[in-house]
Amino acid sequence: MTKPTRTGVANLPLHGGKAPRWLFSRMTRLSREISIAIVSDFGAQEMLRRLSDPFWFQGLGCVLGFDWHSSGVTTTVCGALKEATRGLEDQLGLYIAGGKGKTSRQTPAEITKHTSRLSIDPEPLVYSSRMSAKVDSSAIQDGYQLYHHTFVFTTRGDWAVIQQGMNDRSRYARRYHWLSEDVSDFVCEPHSAICSQAKAPALNMVAADSQGARAISAQVATEQRPETIVKELEYLKTLDMPQRHDLRLEDLHPQRLEKIFLSTYDQKPESFESLLGMQGVGPKTIRALSLISELVWGVAPSFSDPARYSFAHGGKDGIPYPVDRKSYDTTIAVLGRAIRKAKLGNREETEALKRLVQAFPTNG
Repeated sequence: MTKPTRTGVANLPLHGGKAPRWLFSRMTRLSREISIAIVSDFGAQEMLRRLSDPFWFQGLGCVLGFDWHSSGVTTTVCGALKEATRGLEDQLGLYIAGGKGKTSRQTPAEITKHTSRLSIDPEPLVYSSRMSAKVDSSAIQDGYQLYHHTFVFTTRGDWAVIQQGMNDRSRYARRYHWLSEDVSDFVCEPHSAICSQAKAPALNMVAADSQGARAISAQVATEQRPETIVKELEYLKTLDMPQRHDLRLEDLHPQRLEKIFLSTYDQKPESFESLLGMQGVGPKTIRALSLISELVWGVAPSFSDPARYSFAHGGKDGIPYPVDRKSYDTTIAVLGRAIRKAKLGNREETEALKRLVQAFPTNG
């Protein structure tokens, strides 16, 4: 398998509210036609690749007329796609689980429900869902708290993840994209391109430069007795440390972490990935181990932030202009008619759409 590359991170301003019903119903219908067109011509795997591209996903939100830059484009577009493919999963070979808030916690159950009909082992998919969330919430500490997790998979067991966190202080959200075909190691550069206008210092335990810190952290968690780790942390808290990370040294409470360290000591995880996957191991546990790695053993983790449009129907906020409902409905009807004709052997309209793309190619 080739070395994994990042598919992307997008930074978006937090906006409140929700898509109006008249718009969301159209987004769902157009999403259905777009999904059918892509899967019919290119296959379900190609749909995963496109969803894992932050620029394509952002463009999809623009085409659907939602918004060009706000945080809601992530949750609303994922919701429209999930609703659009409901009942068509077996036909498309594409299954969508999870969502925003409480719905995100239903992801394992939804994966299991789908796979029970497909004779697919759900465990690798459930593990991938859980680890992608763990990496972006605990192994990368960039100040964003995850609140949205959408997991898309195929009958082949390939998958993509679109998840988003929020930063209450900056009033920005950050979207993380994953693609299974690019993931050879969950804890070493696992993300699939970066879309960000702002970067900040962050604890990045999945950077290639953090390899030594990952090894030391796993070693400390398995070989050092819990009371020894707690003493080290109490000592470190007396040092004058620079406030360079979102989770600061003063946020750590060694005595509260002792129970977690007892669990890691007893279970002895084999690697950093095993450690990260343990129940109860969260951002503060990883931060504590990274500090010990750096200050006791001299092995520093990476503090590099992992973060590195066009309109068809307008936007719900009236930017660059209000959504043209008549044009929107016409787009749905034309695309739907072309797909239905293609299924009957008449591909004239779909070929015409392809010629339009060739005549007016996109940049990049």
